[in-house]
Amino acid sequence: MTDTPETPTSGAAIDPALLDLLICPLTKGPLRYDRARNELVSEQAGLAYPVRDGIPIMLVDDARQLDDSDRIPDAVRADKDDHGNE
Repeated sequence: MTDTPETPTSGAAIDPALLDLLICPLTKGPLRYDRARNELVSEQAGLAYPVRDGIPIMLVDDARQLDDSDRIPDAVRADKDDHGNE
């Protein structure tokens, strides 16, 4: 037995092919994987869905509400061009 505490990133990693298929159940928009928190984040809904043992829990009732520190500023988003367009 180890003395390592349970962390949000413990458990199996999520399959990258699965990430391409998943969408937010509330907005039907894209999700990004937050490896540090082991969550799938919906910027549009302002929710983060947990991933437990490699399985995304896509239930709105189980999702965590995002705060301002969780959001990616528009100026640094990878899905925007140089003029702020998607």
